[in-house]
Amino acid sequence: QLQASGGGLVQPGGSLRLSCAASGSILRINFMGWYRQAPGKQRELVAVISSGGGTNYADSSKGRFTISRDNAKNTVYLQMNSLKPEDTAVYYCNAYYQGANYWGQGTLVTVSS
Repeated sequence: QLQASGGGLVQPGGSLRLSCAASGSILRINFMGWYRQAPGKQRELVAVISSGGGTNYADSSKGRFTISRDNAKNTVYLQMNSLKPEDTAVYYCNAYYQGANYWGQGTLVTVSS
């Protein structure tokens, strides 16, 4: 089970840190990541981190967002800086393990003045 938190309302240029807490150990989870879905749009990848710590970012996230994981806390983070109105979306935590995808409930991020 994945529990996402940290969303909220922020002004353009501001920052937020999202957290995704897993109910069990994330050590063996192949990939954990963040996706987002804006109104009327398809869900898209934001960032992903492998069990070895390798990361990959969507072009829209590069240079502004940082994904990290704390295996001791079974938690994955997404630090989002320089937020833009187009970052407004529901952000979902994802875990890919043994060929299956697992999703958290989503947390809403609204970037608006």
